[in-house]
Amino acid sequence: MRNGVGVAVLVLVAGCAGQKADTPPKVELPSATPTASAVPTTPSATSEAAAEPASADDCKVGELKLAVRDEDAAAGTVYRKLVFTNSGQRTCVIQGFPGVSYVAGEDGHQVGPAAYRVGTKGAPVRLDPGAAAATDVGFVNVQNYDPAVCQPTEVRGLRVYPPHDTESTFVELPGTGCAGTPPGNQLTVKTVV
Repeated sequence: MRNGVGVAVLVLVAGCAGQKADTPPKVELPSATPTASAVPTTPSATSEAAAEPASADDCKVGELKLAVRDEDAAAGTVYRKLVFTNSGQRTCVIQGFPGVSYVAGEDGHQVGPAAYRVGTKGAPVRLDPGAAAATDVGFVNVQNYDPAVCQPTEVRGLRVYPPHDTESTFVELPGTGCAGTPPGNQLTVKTVV
């Protein structure tokens, strides 16, 4: 058994002998996939919604028109409807939670944490062309957070990933978000209904 350990150590040392100790190995990263967004995607804005299995029937960002409507306030949070309208030529299905985050600047960089999911995943919603479904998005008044922690930042709007989609779109909605990580959720999102 001892000879086996000695051989293993010798092979390991011989394999590493050609590398300099202060030179880390090169690692190639995959290139980013372009999105349908009017605002460029940043790596930190990856959609949790896209982690679920996709189906050929799923509504894709290219066949959806998005809009923010209504307003209902409660205890420092404003709730708005994020409406998904099928602007395509086929009937498609939308189910679950969209990925939602604040974005700012010409480069569309993400501002602070993405929206926190509230509740459970809903049933599939079939959208005929022209039909719509919606989700509730909660916008916390970030002025209620400690400015040193929140780091209030002007935002241009929202980056939205439809459920089960890896591409996003931009919805204009100027406001203020936290560039830092506040003690609560600056954005919340419910399942699409």
